[in-house]
Amino acid sequence: MATEAAGIDRPLLVDDFLQRRRYQLQLADAAADEHTLVCLPTGLGKTTVSLLVTVERLHEAGGKALFLAPTKPLVQQHADFYREALEIPDDEIVVFTGDVKPDDRAALWDDARIAIATPQVVENDLVGNRISLRDVTHLTFDECHRATGDYAYVYIAERYHADAADPLVTGMSASPGGDTEEIETVCENLGLVNVEVMTEEDADVDKYTHDTDVQWEQVTLPDEVLAIRDALNEVITDRLEKLKQLGVTNTTNPDLSQKDLNKMRGQLKQMMDNDQSEGYKGMSTHAEVMKLRRATELVETQSVESVRRYFERQREAARSSGASKASQRMVADPKVREAMRKAESFDGLHPKFSKARILLAETLGINEGERAILFTESRDTAEALVEFLSASFDVRKFVGQGDKDGSDGMSQKQQQETLDEFKAGEFEVLVSTSVAEEGLDVPEVDLVCFYEPVPTAIRSIQRKGRTGRQAEGKVVVLMAEDTRDEAFFWISRRREKKMASQLAELKEATDDIEESVGGEGQAGLDAFAGGSASEDDSGEGGSGDDQGEAEGEVDGDDEGEIGGDDEGDAGLTDFAAEAREGEDDVDDVEAEADGETEVEGETGAGDDGVVATAGVDEGVEVVVDQRELDSSIAKDLSTRDGLVTRLETLAVGDYVLSDRVAVERKSAADFVDSMLDSDRSMFEQVGELSRAYARPVMVVEGTNLYGQRDIDPNAIRGALASLAVDFDVSVLRTEGEEDTTELLATIAKREQETRDREVSVHGEKTTKTRAEQQEYVVSSIADIGPVTARTLLEHFGTVEAVMTAPEDDLLDADGVGPVTAERIREVVGTEYE
Repeated sequence: MATEAAGIDRPLLVDDFLQRRRYQLQLADAAADEHTLVCLPTGLGKTTVSLLVTVERLHEAGGKALFLAPTKPLVQQHADFYREALEIPDDEIVVFTGDVKPDDRAALWDDARIAIATPQVVENDLVGNRISLRDVTHLTFDECHRATGDYAYVYIAERYHADAADPLVTGMSASPGGDTEEIETVCENLGLVNVEVMTEEDADVDKYTHDTDVQWEQVTLPDEVLAIRDALNEVITDRLEKLKQLGVTNTTNPDLSQKDLNKMRGQLKQMMDNDQSEGYKGMSTHAEVMKLRRATELVETQSVESVRRYFERQREAARSSGASKASQRMVADPKVREAMRKAESFDGLHPKFSKARILLAETLGINEGERAILFTESRDTAEALVEFLSASFDVRKFVGQGDKDGSDGMSQKQQQETLDEFKAGEFEVLVSTSVAEEGLDVPEVDLVCFYEPVPTAIRSIQRKGRTGRQAEGKVVVLMAEDTRDEAFFWISRRREKKMASQLAELKEATDDIEESVGGEGQAGLDAFAGGSASEDDSGEGGSGDDQGEAEGEVDGDDEGEIGGDDEGDAGLTDFAAEAREGEDDVDDVEAEADGETEVEGETGAGDDGVVATAGVDEGVEVVVDQRELDSSIAKDLSTRDGLVTRLETLAVGDYVLSDRVAVERKSAADFVDSMLDSDRSMFEQVGELSRAYARPVMVVEGTNLYGQRDIDPNAIRGALASLAVDFDVSVLRTEGEEDTTELLATIAKREQETRDREVSVHGEKTTKTRAEQQEYVVSSIADIGPVTARTLLEHFGTVEAVMTAPEDDLLDADGVGPVTAERIREVVGTEYE
């Protein structure tokens, strides 16, 4: 019998590459038999479990495997591990992120045995019909607790169960959810029917774990910092008084909970829906309260430098064209200006900075440790900490890829190089935002320091998993007295205990969960095969300059509230009630506040004009402009039997339904906004649409068209009349996205099945001017839009000159780069096949 220390010998695995761990083999054997949720503490080899299932499936069932991870660094990390562990050529283990062009992805997919990808890329490629999941015999969802709401995992799972010939799903997480109901939701969304749990209490696991000592260090804010906070709280109290007069709240306490604020917002939205003008003004005031609360949170829990930078961004926003009234009022308020002046003049240290330096000195100096990680929610704080600590330690930052005002993000290459150098011991302190929390293979460290408590148990557990894997580790959480930190201390403390007990309970309750998701899950799988339910109708707007706030105007830097809970606990008034409300999107809200959201958004590099042929290629076709992926419509259409979606960057319109029908879709708010847009008016868009297609259609979505902004309803009626009479455009009204989806599907089927018409992204009309026809010919080459076409024609004079120009000459035209020049020469000069 093989010993525990021996390596694992299985087909496709490099001999003795993996250490034999009984619990991993048990989990893999279970997951190889049916769709399984694997719960295993951080750092104990969830990826190895998935790898073992993958090699089993590839050996027994053939096909290909797909591994999904939420961020680019995670994708690259997993790809490196798979290439090192498997006897499979490296070029058959492919990476799919937005950095890879869509047409290249389609080719890579066909030749891949294992694809490792971000979910947004796969979602886009499925909607665009570039890839097919038919031959995927194993699909892994890493960090599968994200599979809620409209996260891409949910759509991909639906498509996989419907499209794959022989599906098998493995979901992996160290922290799958806060309660049994959440875990069941994840299982149902992913089609999982088996739950396997290992905890650190299991004998097979215990030998690979070590104790982690968690300490809470309280600091007291200096009077100067409290003065800044108090000045801001006075303004919040004033704004809450106005909201109280509207009857949407009965408190003016600036420490009210996020749950109360959400309730207020719902009441104001209801007032707006009833065309009550007070609702629009109230929503703007509500947005101002959210901005001010973000500022108080920064000064309390982060640093004066972070609130200083925040104020500067707010000043810039207030000066910009189209600035919201909320931004303008806030920066103009005398009390806010006083707080700004106090922040500018403060030259001391936030006490957390000093405490962090002391902790690092103890760990790396006195105790002769080697490495430490300091986590913070704010990129501003991360950069200030790096600057401060660099005087005493060798420090590097680790932040997300997105750039923001005054701060450059890190490329994937820079992120990987930083981690490699940290592992190699080339520096001793890593200051990271939340981007390094989830699953990323950050090495074992002697200290993990939380700059602020994390009320979400999932994220707290992810962070603690960075220490204590190979030896005893230490976790310290910094807490500012009498602030949100203190409330989150109690929330986090309660949830840590709750999560630990729930994992144990989950282990005991697996039979009940499996029974629940086994029955409901099968119904869910049947529903997957039959198409998806549509999302709720999309929203209405406001009126006047307050409409931005009415639509959820609070931007990334403004929305820093960290979740909510129904339960109370010791701490500040009602703050503990923030622990559950909105927890599903807490990562995105907090991350957006500091530019850290690792959303791939991968509508991606070079999506223009890519024709999809990898998936189902028969049936009624709907061509979708890639910018429409923000709505649920494209995804819903892609799951309909007999419908095929294709993604392109359309020169005109949002959807093409035949050679004569193209559709411009606008929400009620967008419709009114585009009436007033001097840069690109709705009538200019519609003019281009009607020149290209014989039957142009405008869909106006939403039921509150005449309640948008401070526009006379007759002006809106006049615009509708002009579209119908002057532009010969059919104007159709829908109630929301679900209604629009049904309408588009009906028109497409009528055009292509009943009328036997084909789909053409260039339309069928020939009544263009000579110049328009010349632009049309040049712009028909993929990757060339109307603007570039006009530039080329102005530069060369004729279509013939453009088509015969050498590549070097093409590069002389403004706006034409090597890729476009090469594409022109390729299309014009390659022999027709």
